[in-house]
Amino acid sequence: METVNTRRSAAGLLATWSVTRLVLLLLVLKVFVFPGPDVTSDVSVIYRGWFEVLRHGTFPMDDVTWQYPPAAALAILSPALLPFLDYATAFFVLAFLADLAVLGLLLHAGGRPGRTRRGAWVWVAGVPLLGPTVYARYDVMVTAVAVAALLAGARRPKLMGALTGFAAMLKVWPVLLLVGAVRRRAWAAAAVSVGVLAVVFAAAMPGAFAFLTFQSERGTEVESLGSLVFHVARQYGWSGEVLLNYGSVEFLGPYVNVVSTVALVLSALAFGWLLLWRLSATRFLPRTLAEAAFVAVLMFTTTSRVISPQYMVWLVGLAAVCQCFRGGRTGLPTALVLVASFVTLLEFPLWFAHVVASDALGVTLLFVRNGLLVAATLVAARRLWRSTVSVPAVVAVPADSGPDPDPADRPREPSASS
Repeated sequence: METVNTRRSAAGLLATWSVTRLVLLLLVLKVFVFPGPDVTSDVSVIYRGWFEVLRHGTFPMDDVTWQYPPAAALAILSPALLPFLDYATAFFVLAFLADLAVLGLLLHAGGRPGRTRRGAWVWVAGVPLLGPTVYARYDVMVTAVAVAALLAGARRPKLMGALTGFAAMLKVWPVLLLVGAVRRRAWAAAAVSVGVLAVVFAAAMPGAFAFLTFQSERGTEVESLGSLVFHVARQYGWSGEVLLNYGSVEFLGPYVNVVSTVALVLSALAFGWLLLWRLSATRFLPRTLAEAAFVAVLMFTTTSRVISPQYMVWLVGLAAVCQCFRGGRTGLPTALVLVASFVTLLEFPLWFAHVVASDALGVTLLFVRNGLLVAATLVAARRLWRSTVSVPAVVAVPADSGPDPDPADRPREPSASS
């Protein structure tokens, strides 16, 4: 009976994934038109323009919208693998395949003893909540590598480190996956991966690290937590304006630099908390690696000067990995992230004009979405601390109480040399 129920659950999961992803493909291919701004223009115009530069062996050094590590070139060039399709269609197909790869990884992980397929359901349900933007950005590809890294982490630290290093060279945020790693081999493999890729790209293509200058000059994007200051201030005559700047819609004007600096300070405080947690933690379970990564990315997403809609894909992917483990503490933060994903769809692209105008609807949507992210961050951080630093009292277990637990699920002391 259990086998039959498992098969039915897997069939329902695959059917749900197939239907929702077909809808996403039809939306990005414009068979159906989703209301709001055209989210596919990033691929058909911006990515395609970068593709033409990159294919000639150089980075787009004169384009301030290029703000990505050098391995991002691989994602932008990847549609060349499907030469029989036009650039945009090929990109959407590859994004679809990356989505499928994440599902496969989560299904495999969830089918192991002591694991659960809740993670696969989180991914299946969470991605369509973000709408067509998911397939119109390369973040789903980065998330696929990050999910593979986390799922490899408990048993294969070298592979986890190598994948993390590669993912970090695609888009910087996956470096946070190492926050909960207790083995030197993971850190060393990540360093080698980053070092090799950095040398190869620096030697082969001019402008590999121009993105560092462009990234440092960004302001406060209209969807970020800090932007709420200016959305409210506009109601009282603030003299600034909203303009497309460095590839995103940002606030420009009085006190923007102050708010941007405060955001950086909050990110620094988040880093300090993570460092304190890492030094204080004494109890590491296999799920701790994923839960620490989830908390770290939540912190840096929430405090960032920019919270683009595609950033939510990262959180959905990490939440899905956390939910693969039984007995985890991330159920509520995961639910909050899923609700925030749906609100993100409402504010972009559906009612993005209201956000730009700072009217009642736009400001309300941002307060709700960003409030959900803040709540998810605080709850997840508190639960991580309590489960790893505040060790529960040991309860005596009778000798005949049952078989020993899976060794992979036993608490692990931090060991730098293991």
